[in-house]
Formats: sequence, C-alpha cells, structure tokens
Amino acid sequence: MRNLKLFTKIFLYTFGVMLFVTVMAHVFLYVLAPQMTVSTNRFVEGAIIESDVNTGILIKSAIGKALPVSLLCCAIISAGCSLLFSRAMTRPIKQIAETTEKMEKLDKAATCVVHTKDEIGELAARVNKLYASLLSTIEKLEEEKQNVREAERSKIDFLRAASHELKTPVTALNAILENMILGIGKYKDRDRCLLECKEITGQLSSMIKEILDTSRLDFTQEKQDAQTFDLSERLPAICEPYQLIAKAKEIDFTFSIQGKCPVHTSKKSLEKILSNLLSNAVAYTKPGCKITVILNAQQIKIENECMPIPPDKLAHIFEPFYRPDFARGRKDGGNGLGLYIVDTLSKALGLPYQFEATKNPPGMCFTLYLS
Repeated sequence: MRNLKLFTKIFLYTFGVMLFVTVMAHVFLYVLAPQMTVSTNRFVEGAIIESDVNTGILIKSAIGKALPVSLLCCAIISAGCSLLFSRAMTRPIKQIAETTEKMEKLDKAATCVVHTKDEIGELAARVNKLYASLLSTIEKLEEEKQNVREAERSKIDFLRAASHELKTPVTALNAILENMILGIGKYKDRDRCLLECKEITGQLSSMIKEILDTSRLDFTQEKQDAQTFDLSERLPAICEPYQLIAKAKEIDFTFSIQGKCPVHTSKKSLEKILSNLLSNAVAYTKPGCKITVILNAQQIKIENECMPIPPDKLAHIFEPFYRPDFARGRKDGGNGLGLYIVDTLSKALGLPYQFEATKNPPGMCFTLYLS
C-alpha cells in the first residue's frame, strides 16, 4: 500500500468501506428479515378471518434469490462513487504536485490554481506565497551578488590604478637616491636633494593614506546603513570648514537652504559625498571667484566659478587618479580620488547626479538628486 499512488489508495479505501457497509446491510437483512411475522386478514363469505402466518421461509427464499443481483449492483455503484470521490480528492493535489515540479525548475509563471476554500485551497495559497517569497529572495541575492561582483571589479581596477599611481613617485625617489650615491651633477648637493626626497615621501604618505581610506569604504553596505534625517539641519555644519578655507583664499562662499529636506539614506556616506564636492570646489576656484550651494527638497546643487572642464575630459573625470591636464598635479596635493569616491558612493546609495559646465559665469555645476 505504501507504494501505491494517492488516487489508488483513496479509491481502494473508499470502495472497501462502501462494500463493507453494503455486505453488512445485506447480512443483517438476510438474518433478521425471516424472523419477522406478517399479520394477514381476508374475507371468506362475508366473514373476516384473521390469521398469523410465519413468512420467514418465503422472505429468506426471496432475499436469497435477490442477494447476488443486489450485491453486484451495490458493488458497481460503490465502485463508481469511489472513483468519482477519489478523482475529486486527488485532482487538486495532483495540480499542486505538477505546479511544484515547475517551481522546482524556478518557472516564474508557475502558480497553484485551486479555487476551493478548504484545507487544500489553503495549502495551495501557502505554496504560492512561499514560492513568491523564494523568487523575491533569489532576485535579491542575484542583485546582491551582482553588486558584490561590481564592487570587487571596481576595487581591482582601483588597486591597479593605485599601483600605477604610486609607481611614478617611487621611481622618481629611487632615481634621485641613485644619482646622489653616484654623485652625478646637481645631485652632489645632498641637502637640496634630501629636501626634494622628503617632499616626495610626504606626497607618497598622503597618497597612501587616501588610498587606504578609499579601500576601506564598503560600498556594498551603504544602503543597509540608511536612516531618515533632515539634510537642511546638517548642511551648515558640513559647509562651515570649507567656508573658512574659502575665506582665507578670498573666495565668495554662499549657501542657500530652501525649506526642509528629509532624506532616507546613509548619513555618513552622503556627508562624505558633499565634503568631497565642496573640497574640490574650494580647491579649483580662484581668489575673487564664487562658490554657491543651493539645497531644496529634491536636490542639492554646488556651483563654482572656474575653468570649465572640456567634454572629452569630463567623460573620465570620475575615474580614480584621473586629473585633467590643466588641473592640479601631485605637487599641489591632488590625487584624483575625490570625484571617484563621489561617483562610487552615489551609485551605491542610488542617488543620480549631473556634472556639467556652465557658461555664464563660466564654471562647473554638480547636481545631486535626493528624491
């Protein structure tokens, strides 16, 4: 019985029960009916004659003749009813089994279609709900896997660029030291050469610190640290240190807050994005020029008057360690990581942005969309 299909089991159980009831009913009828007596009344020449006749033998004989036919008919009816009942019971279960087979193959269109409101209907609804949850989890895992893969690829590209970037000052430092050892030409002046070596090592130290800080950023976790806060309350504190630097460089730094700006994102990451943007704006704006920061509920805009970046350079401006030809070099302290961090964090937080040149006055405008 354990190896039989559910339809066969239900049919045999149902047919067995109905057949048992039928046989027992016939046995009771065959045993009890002959024990009954029938009272008969008849008229004879105008007079009523009453008599008690024991009809057990007649009834037993009649039942004995009808019993095989009756049992056969009841057995056929029992088989038919058992067949219909078994089919009605196993059809929805079979549909669920076929659907779960499709679900096993992750067919997104698979769904249990059972219209009953009994336990089988509840089972189908729960299977559908469980499968929908499974598909949602798989999609999230695939998305997370893709994000991790992109983050790993980005880190590999970053480390390759960092290795190439560190190679130049290290090569220069090595060349100066070798020439000092050999006492060639101007390198005989060891005091001047040592000062130059110290300057290069300072640049290397600063560059290595920025590289390590950038490599520690876990861009895949930024969205998980999201919280709701009002950016309009934080913006003055973010702008304050750059206002002081701008004032020292005789740059006009102003910011305007146009109402409250509630955002739901990583507070630390968003502040890092704005800090890098403001740092770049102050660094690339000449004395006497202007920096403007405008915040509203939809976006924050940072404009600075400077030499506009040509379109061919703008396409590469967010690459790590990239600096346009006219931009600051290593001696000026620019390592080309600020906008790379801005681009990577903005994508991790799902915040679109736009960076474009302005004509009147000439300069650059960075717009970060918050909603």
